Amino acid sequence: MQHPSIDYLLHLADSALVLSQRNAEWCGHGPVLEQDIAITNISLDLLGQARNFYQYAAQLLNENSKGNEPITEDSLAYLRKEREFKNYLLTELPRGDWAQTILRQFLFSNYQYQLMLQLKDNTDTQIAAIAEKSLKEITYHLRWSAEWVIRLGDGTTESKERLEKAVAEQWPYTGEMFIAADYEKQIGIDPAILHHAWMEKVNEVFNEATLVVPSNTFMHTGGKQGVHTEHLGYLLAELQYMQRAYPGANW
Repeated sequence: MQHPSIDYLLHLADSALVLSQRNAEWCGHGPVLEQDIAITNISLDLLGQARNFYQYAAQLLNENSKGNEPITEDSLAYLRKEREFKNYLLTELPRGDWAQTILRQFLFSNYQYQLMLQLKDNTDTQIAAIAEKSLKEITYHLRWSAEWVIRLGDGTTESKERLEKAVAEQWPYTGEMFIAADYEKQIGIDPAILHHAWMEKVNEVFNEATLVVPSNTFMHTGGKQGVHTEHLGYLLAELQYMQRAYPGANW
């Protein structure tokens, strides 16, 4: 049985990788050049975070291996199947329009920020170091996405309607972030304690953006346990194609 800390590392890495892939779909298609570059850089930041967590997971897996072929960050990203991924469902939803991309980045970065504040004091020094390094990037992601939520929400009639549509579609996927998976419970991670601070930031930004926080309580879950929407399979087919078509290929 795999150690729960490895499952947790894969969960953190998978969430960053999948959202990185989604954001990368904007490369060359952003609304203006400056924001095209911004979302692409955020995608690269998330990819770097994913690499750090994958590398540490690979190290732990290799320490417990029995002489098999070494596991690498590439094999964890490119050779695992859909049901083996543990990312949040929110991160795999289709790219959508600019409002949907912006809102998802805000909801995720807000959570990531609260989480990394906790993890930077983790007893596992490697996780703590990755979290502390990531915080510098996530602070920017959160500020950038929050400013865009406000700009769209308190902007034109169309921008507000698009953002409200994004809120209605994405909000039911936010609850999963605060429900602990078994592997989180086993290593003492309780994401529920982050909900208050996360909601405070949501309320602050939504108030300025003239948005209403949804009152519905139904939440989709399953991503942390490998039960995903239909969208992840298509995303992985594109992400993993080159490595699967040309095994072991190097640039």
